[in-house]
Amino acid sequence: MTVHLYLPLHQTEPRPLPDGAQSVRLCGSTMGTHWQIDALIPHSVDSDVLEQAALNILRDVNAQMSHWDPDSVLSQFNRAAAGSRVTIPDAFYKVLDYALYLAQQSEGALNPAAGKLINLWGFGPEGRRTEAPVQKSVQACLDAQDFRGLQPDRMTKSITQPGGVALDLSALAKGYAVDLLAEMLEQHGVHSYLVEVGGELRGLGIKPDFQPWWVDLEPPAEQADWPLHRFALHGLALATSGQYRQQFRADGKTYGHTIDPRTGWPVSHGTLAVTVCHPQCMVADAMATILLVLPPEQALQWAEQHQLAALIVHRPSEHAPLTASASTLLRAMAELP
Repeated sequence: MTVHLYLPLHQTEPRPLPDGAQSVRLCGSTMGTHWQIDALIPHSVDSDVLEQAALNILRDVNAQMSHWDPDSVLSQFNRAAAGSRVTIPDAFYKVLDYALYLAQQSEGALNPAAGKLINLWGFGPEGRRTEAPVQKSVQACLDAQDFRGLQPDRMTKSITQPGGVALDLSALAKGYAVDLLAEMLEQHGVHSYLVEVGGELRGLGIKPDFQPWWVDLEPPAEQADWPLHRFALHGLALATSGQYRQQFRADGKTYGHTIDPRTGWPVSHGTLAVTVCHPQCMVADAMATILLVLPPEQALQWAEQHQLAALIVHRPSEHAPLTASASTLLRAMAELP
């Protein structure tokens, strides 16, 4: 099997492990998925303290940004009366502010106000569906997702509910949680770790064998000769948005879980997966979503314009084999021709 190794380009040398470093694994459930921390910690650090700090972080992110929890700040905003002004916590505002910036930059390929649309397709709090929605219902959701009506105010950390807008921050919240967990570990003097929340990862440092925290991308099951893509996560995060696992069939069609907020329908241009490597997991998470929504050629252009290390796996035509397009920065990490 061919293996592509991706190494950090601009990171400082990993710190030596402290004498007698202890290996710990912390894990659990959050935001409808799983989380895990693998770390090598000094003897002076109590793993129970780390676990409690991690649980506090994940609880706060979930309580603020979950669209599954009816009591979350996000869910309460989605039910707020038209015209009401709602003050939101700092973390919520930070994530939403970045999402709104990307919504403008991507011309709506990422839209944090697309909650009703996501729910309509069965990927929201109302659960799965077994048939595709009709265009009239899709259009009604499109009409209710104008993110410009939120009118965010940085001074007061508040936003306006225009009426019927439903926020969904699932394209950023997991990555944001990963970043918070990584920062917490470093604040406690832990400089060798791998953090994961629902498949989004961030790592730092080396292990006792002096190897970095290697992470392999999941290969497409249908193509046995697919090369292995392996990333050394030292000072880097990795996020993947993919369509390998289709969600449901209706009317003779198979629909994936990635909805284009601009059209209201699942993407159908042949891209199966996008991986983005970046120092910040929230950025990687959001950018992977945008690149999956955009057609392959536009996605690669976006990656180049924003200097992203990105891998785009797509099928040029219905019966063609899969191909992978790597951005310039990703090729530099692997020294690929």
